[in-house]
Amino acid sequence: MRRSQAAPGVESSCQIRRHARSAPALSPGPSTSTPPPVPPRGSGSGGTMFTSTGSSGLYKAPLSKGLLLVPSALSLLLALLLPHCQRFFVYDLQAIKDDFQIWRLICGRIICLDLKDTFCSSLLIYNFRIFERRYGSRKFASFLLGSWVLSALVDFILVEAVWYSFGIAAAGNLPSGFLAPVFALFVPFYCSIPRVQVAQILGPLSITNKTLIYILGLQLFTSGSYIWIIAISGLISGICYNSKMFQVHRVLYVPSWMAKFFSRTLEPIFSSSEPTAEARVGMGATVDIQRQQTMELLDRQLMLSQFAQVRRQRQQGGMINWNRLFPPLRQRRNVNYQDDRRSEQQASPPLEVSEEQVARLMEMGFSRGDALEALRASNNDLNVATNFLLQH
Repeated sequence: MRRSQAAPGVESSCQIRRHARSAPALSPGPSTSTPPPVPPRGSGSGGTMFTSTGSSGLYKAPLSKGLLLVPSALSLLLALLLPHCQRFFVYDLQAIKDDFQIWRLICGRIICLDLKDTFCSSLLIYNFRIFERRYGSRKFASFLLGSWVLSALVDFILVEAVWYSFGIAAAGNLPSGFLAPVFALFVPFYCSIPRVQVAQILGPLSITNKTLIYILGLQLFTSGSYIWIIAISGLISGICYNSKMFQVHRVLYVPSWMAKFFSRTLEPIFSSSEPTAEARVGMGATVDIQRQQTMELLDRQLMLSQFAQVRRQRQQGGMINWNRLFPPLRQRRNVNYQDDRRSEQQASPPLEVSEEQVARLMEMGFSRGDALEALRASNNDLNVATNFLLQH
């Protein structure tokens, strides 16, 4: 519900908004005007709802959609219908080195022969589609191409290092598939995606919006005996490309003519329609949207503090004085704080509360007194009031 008038004491949140422009970007879900039929899912700190990657599917991510559909379909086809053709897609560095089978550098590094690797890598690509939305398809494709080429070179170096150091021949046992660029995407994921705590477990351990992605990466990392070589080469290539080391981004990139060609031929095939309902913005949000969400989070935390103060005053008895909730903030604004506080106490009328919203909260099982206090503290926002009552 749009705030038509500010409750006494709530206007002090304007002072905090000035600090939100320099605060780290967070991703709480925006509140709406309709009451939730059930308690909200995924409450983070301060009782705010949270979504990690949004719900707009593969909209504006045609390359991610192509990487999800084509390699997965070919992997299933080879595993179920054409198992005798799998030998052409084996990633065998020994055959590349001894028999000069250079084509295995391409065929062996595109299609996964293990369905577990196909499933995990597909989930990771779907979550990493936010980078294609943020940077554009051409820049995203350039990153994948650069990390894919660099990781092939690093694979040779790591295999030779393992052989000369430990006497282990891993050249013929490397897993196949488009795995190294998937591991490379963990570098920008770690560097550029904000970390938002969702739940506290034990002491310093907590669940964040990035925990599930890291668990998927760990599952893929432990799916084979020598996949750690692919993972390390992918991370190294991702660091080199993301940090623009050795100027590899100027050499390994998708030229503009190729990007235009694929945008006219393949993009209409793999493009997704715009979602009809507006989805909550998550990790891939722009800086401006994330700043606005930070302001909303600060407002909600301010209201939560107000509501806790109201409950304490109600237990002690007496009238509610909204203008005494945040005296330090007001004292900074006006040196004549005591005089202004007396005048505000006399001039501030109590906020009118909708009886319909009070009735809805009472239908959920809350008392009338708690419903009135929550609605006044949240400026008649039914969703925020419901969150307050569920948290306390």
